[in-house]
Amino acid sequence: MTDLLLIFGAALAAAVVVGLLGALTLRLMPGRSITTHICVLLTMTVTAVVAGVVVIAEAMFLSPHDEKVVLITVTAAAVVSLAVGWLFGRRLATAAVWADQARDRERRIEKGRRDLVAWVSHDLRTPLAGMRAMAEALEDGVVRDPATVREYHRRIRVETDRMSQLVDDLFELSRINAGALRLSLTAVPLGDLVSDALASTAPMAAARRIRLVAAESGWPVVTASPPELARVVANLLVNAVRYTPEDGTVMVSAGRDAGSAWLSVADTCGGIPEPDLPRLFDVAFRSERARTPHQPGGGTAGGAGGLGLAIVRGLVEAHGGRVDVHNIRDGCRFVVRLPAA
Repeated sequence: MTDLLLIFGAALAAAVVVGLLGALTLRLMPGRSITTHICVLLTMTVTAVVAGVVVIAEAMFLSPHDEKVVLITVTAAAVVSLAVGWLFGRRLATAAVWADQARDRERRIEKGRRDLVAWVSHDLRTPLAGMRAMAEALEDGVVRDPATVREYHRRIRVETDRMSQLVDDLFELSRINAGALRLSLTAVPLGDLVSDALASTAPMAAARRIRLVAAESGWPVVTASPPELARVVANLLVNAVRYTPEDGTVMVSAGRDAGSAWLSVADTCGGIPEPDLPRLFDVAFRSERARTPHQPGGGTAGGAGGLGLAIVRGLVEAHGGRVDVHNIRDGCRFVVRLPAA
């Protein structure tokens, strides 16, 4: 009995020493990955077992041959245990990374949802209040002058059209985010599509004395869904015209390189602050300084973003492409890349 207690005490002492060394190792490496921590813990456990077996083998006065057999067997088991532990540690670390990414994505989606609700509430409250005031004035007979009555009617119609467009944008954005967008891909001559978009944007540009300029050649054929791609081009043109100062220029060009086609819309808005560029396509993003024609050089994503640019990014990515923006001299340039036909 005494011999057994001595052997147990020696094995326990060896395991404690290994455990203390393992704990010290973990304390000295707090920033390591989950895989590393699991491997250290497993190594500590296996080493403690091996140390205990070695102590017991020595205490039992085994023959050199038997001791060698025991050590080889224990070493083989230790190697297998470490390999399996490392494999499961990697899988556990990968699962943890995926879980973190999923939580980050959920937080971003939730924040985007809150921002969207706040943005829509803000953009609906003001026009609705104005429309109600004008309607009450017309109903109560406060406004009787025919010219003023016609102006009130016109402004009510304009605000109604704007809110109707907002509802359409919300519906389109919800389809994109829900994955319910179904594209009918075909070969689309980009030049014809841009020509139609320019014709639709021309009255708005003329009212602000903004020149619309299109490249004379280089228009590729792309693989896209015509209605969705037309909306991408229209949103980019309207965005450029809306936030370019009067007497400015909006330039549209296109080309092909490295198996993909590109479309560029450049304006003379004065540029966008660099910190705002990465968030320009976020839903309803507004920066502290609004991009406005009355502040040359003070361009920013704030007023330009809204839902239009978020829809642009969603539609382009649904086509397997990407959209980028960067500052150029006197303005900014949006570049859409799509698969070439």
